Amino acid sequence: MSKICPNPVKKSAAVTKSPLAVPTATSPRQGDVPVYARCTTSETSTPDDPSTSNSITPLIVVRNVASIFPSTCLTLPIRILITQNGSFAVPSASSSKTDRPIGTPVGDSGGIIGCSFPSQPFKTGWRRRGKKIRTKIETDDYLDWAFENFSGYIAVDELYDGPFCILSIVDNREYKRLTYKVLDRDPNADDIRQLFRAFKKILKKRKLDVRGVTTDGSKLYPEPIKEHFPGVPHQVCEFHVLKEINKAILKAVTSARRDLKNTKVKRSKRGRPTSRADKALVKRNERIQAKITALFDNRFLFVQKELTARERATLREITKGFPELRKLREIEDEVYRLFDRRCRTETALGKLRKLRRRRVRRFKDLSQILKKLESPTLEKSLLFLDDKLLPSTSNAVERGNRRHRKMQKTVYRVRIHGHLDHRIALDMFRDAHLPGRHRTLLALHRARNK
Repeated sequence: MSKICPNPVKKSAAVTKSPLAVPTATSPRQGDVPVYARCTTSETSTPDDPSTSNSITPLIVVRNVASIFPSTCLTLPIRILITQNGSFAVPSASSSKTDRPIGTPVGDSGGIIGCSFPSQPFKTGWRRRGKKIRTKIETDDYLDWAFENFSGYIAVDELYDGPFCILSIVDNREYKRLTYKVLDRDPNADDIRQLFRAFKKILKKRKLDVRGVTTDGSKLYPEPIKEHFPGVPHQVCEFHVLKEINKAILKAVTSARRDLKNTKVKRSKRGRPTSRADKALVKRNERIQAKITALFDNRFLFVQKELTARERATLREITKGFPELRKLREIEDEVYRLFDRRCRTETALGKLRKLRRRRVRRFKDLSQILKKLESPTLEKSLLFLDDKLLPSTSNAVERGNRRHRKMQKTVYRVRIHGHLDHRIALDMFRDAHLPGRHRTLLALHRARNK
């Protein structure tokens, strides 16, 4: 009989078993009977009544094993671990409660178990470039590529990403990012001056000049541009100016729909109309609601650049009884004609003065809404008419900003100042190697088609 566990832990059930020597399986003799080993004694300690139980465990004798296996090895004693039902801490590698040290499981925790591909696994993306990529774009190799075919026309814009702001200068005709700066706050005029100052040093080293600067309608750029690039035309992006004017026109259409909704008369009685007056009132409200729905569904016709004959007929139909809305469309047509490349800047400015004097001031309601036509940015957006090489929009820098926003939707780790800086540098590094990748792909396709 084995000893009873003398110290039960925390009043929980404890079971001990004595190690049993398992004999080697041999050929039994005739008349062999099962041999019973020593019994197992267990005790359950409870505050009320302790109890002890005995059990007899027979040894199992395998018959005729020698005829199957000519030789067998000695079986070692079986060690049985004791599981305690108390509240214990998780055993560690140095705990005496375990038979062997506990290691980190492989597979569920992210470790690589194996690779079924016959070749070596890819290592793309395993090592981050870190600060090395920032130094690569500051070398002469990248700058020589970026300023190889410098047009002289640059586009400057700011991109807001949470608490950060990215200032970029891009070649507006070659679509190459030339320099940038990442700020952890909103930019001011001094930040723009520092950006231009660093950019002018690069230009001076390569003996290059700026011929034109294109920005949006922000107030950050006019003064720094006059200081660092005196006499250079400052073109305001045509797209941003038209966007503000179109927004004002759509706001005027919304105001007209709201005023039309206020003309509807609410009935005093509920239910189906019975009298002639109630029926006439219901029909009138339905006509007003149909007009409101038509104005909402076709509101894009007031700001669309070109209209077909069918669309113009629809516009005339939905603006019956609203002469101010028809004038809105006429004003929009005249605004679009201002940006016609076939005329000069002075001619366009003369058209703009007539538009401000004749069209807008005649309708007081529209003059209050279309204040964007009085803005001086509209005049600056017409400077490209005298220079055929000066781009009218800042699409070159906006394209890089759109690419950055798309990247930020999937790569969530690029959310700190250093990562943003390295990400923009990596984007510039990839643009520099893009022609080489195209040539390599073209050569591979030609070799495969042979």
